[in-house]
Amino acid sequence: MAGAPLLVSASASAPPVTRGHPVWRRLLIAGTVVFLTIFIVLPVVNVFTQALSKGVAAYTEVFTGPAADQPPRNLAEKRKLSTRRAQSEKTASAIAMSVGVAAVVVPLNILFGLMAAWAVTKFRFRGRLLLIALIDLPFSVSPVVAGLIFVLLLGRTGLFGAWATNFVWPDPTSIAWRGFGGGWPIGFDRFNSGIIFTPLAIVLASVFVTFPFVARSVIPLMQAQGTDEEVAALSLGASGWRTFRFVTLPNIRWALLYGTILCTARAFGEFGAVSVVSGNTDANDTMPLRIEKLWNEYDNQAAFTVASLLALLAMVTLVLKTLIDWRAARSARRDTGATLQAGPPS
Repeated sequence: MAGAPLLVSASASAPPVTRGHPVWRRLLIAGTVVFLTIFIVLPVVNVFTQALSKGVAAYTEVFTGPAADQPPRNLAEKRKLSTRRAQSEKTASAIAMSVGVAAVVVPLNILFGLMAAWAVTKFRFRGRLLLIALIDLPFSVSPVVAGLIFVLLLGRTGLFGAWATNFVWPDPTSIAWRGFGGGWPIGFDRFNSGIIFTPLAIVLASVFVTFPFVARSVIPLMQAQGTDEEVAALSLGASGWRTFRFVTLPNIRWALLYGTILCTARAFGEFGAVSVVSGNTDANDTMPLRIEKLWNEYDNQAAFTVASLLALLAMVTLVLKTLIDWRAARSARRDTGATLQAGPPS
């Protein structure tokens, strides 16, 4: 996975290899298609088939709950409708939790990823190789172990347990408007105490797991481009921020977008680390955790329905990746054509 972002820059200029016996080429292509069909296409199709097995109405009911115009005819049906409404509320809460976590995790990883990529590509310092190894660490550590690390550090008996247990932070869902009479008009009506088994722990675990995607997407391209353009801009009097905004950022925009898409998809789909730090409570459920609970409750159609959202997100990620590869290749061809038209320097 760490080497995948190289395709953004490498595929833009490298022509496909066409040499070789045509029989072997067809066999390799056929084998690849069969493998992808069995292990990717068929499972995804099965997810949507199971999700829609009871119709579109049952599909949407998983998220919205039973229609209000369905009065119960007896006590048993009343209990069933109440259970279905409660399940849909939990599912909607899990989706909102996933969106909220991604909204925090992705911007943080964009910022940290750019900082890390700038540090390891623009400077030479002692410990640089160690820093690169640390960036790749989440790729080699099991997500469950990553979640356990935070529990051992911030849990009640952890290394920083005394501080973390008493740490008070505002609940984002309790934002309230207080007016301009007392200074800052926005405040919080509810605060949470502690870190582990709260949404904050889910954010921390998700940041750890998804951190390498942006950095590893940008680092190869920044290394290939070197520092000549930045040095030229600085020598002409541009500030560091203007150099980054008008020189560096346009050169890495496609790799940055590629890493952001991968980071977003992983933030929505992370299960192992989140399951350890969430405390297995309904209030802290994300979509993957909600799928597990629905499956364990033998509500298979609802589990597949929520899973279809993650499958749809994966398909959108694939489409966006293809568009990014196409735009990157087009941009590289345009830059190559402009260089050939300009001719060699005199």
